[in-house]
Amino acid sequence: MPTDDEVPVVLLHGVGLDRTVWSRVEALLSRTASAIDLPGHGAQPPLTGPTDLAAMASDVLARMPAGQVHLVGFSLGSLVAKQIAIEEPTRVRSLTCVSSVCARTQEESAAVQGRLEGAESDFRGSMERALDRWFPEDEGDSETLRDETRPVLLANDPDSYRHAYAVFAAGDRELESKLNAISSPTLAITGELDPGSTPEMSERIANRIPDTRVAIVSGARHMLPVTHPEVLTDHLRALINHTEGSR
Repeated sequence: MPTDDEVPVVLLHGVGLDRTVWSRVEALLSRTASAIDLPGHGAQPPLTGPTDLAAMASDVLARMPAGQVHLVGFSLGSLVAKQIAIEEPTRVRSLTCVSSVCARTQEESAAVQGRLEGAESDFRGSMERALDRWFPEDEGDSETLRDETRPVLLANDPDSYRHAYAVFAAGDRELESKLNAISSPTLAITGELDPGSTPEMSERIANRIPDTRVAIVSGARHMLPVTHPEVLTDHLRALINHTEGSR
């Protein structure tokens, strides 16, 4: 069994991205971290047909470090992380849900379904609209961050992306009734201005997962690992220290 100092951090990215979205957080963490490409993303083979959270979680579990981990999921990665925490609770020392959706309302479900349909009809345009949501032109170094992120999005196989996005669009409904089974100390953190993974959704997570604390990052949007890595890492480190200190 590893000692506390040996428990690694595992980082799961969002739909259409890859492990490099975590590069800033990895540089700030003072412990071993493994950023893993989700199925159909990055260096993993494209998805060739419909999939679900259980299949994605099984794939990630097979590539995670052995033993317990501090599991961190961003957006789609957060849904996969919650699935892992439900299926394999002894593997998850702590759980961090970054910019995570939960229990979408009918209106919120319709909005994400519309984005899925947009990706089916106009993949490149859908990627540009995602960049518009994540990095508005009037904010800071948005042009630099757009230029950094665009090639990652456009490198996706369009069909594979749509299969993954379908999981993102419906996964919160799959998980909603199971979240109270998660026993790991949990952090739900999102941006104040994130229209898709709202502060209210982080509160919904806290209402369903015992031992959850919520953090809302002032002025932030969706891409916390890229735009606010220091704040995110500080909150993650605090959760890890609390978890390990309580043992």
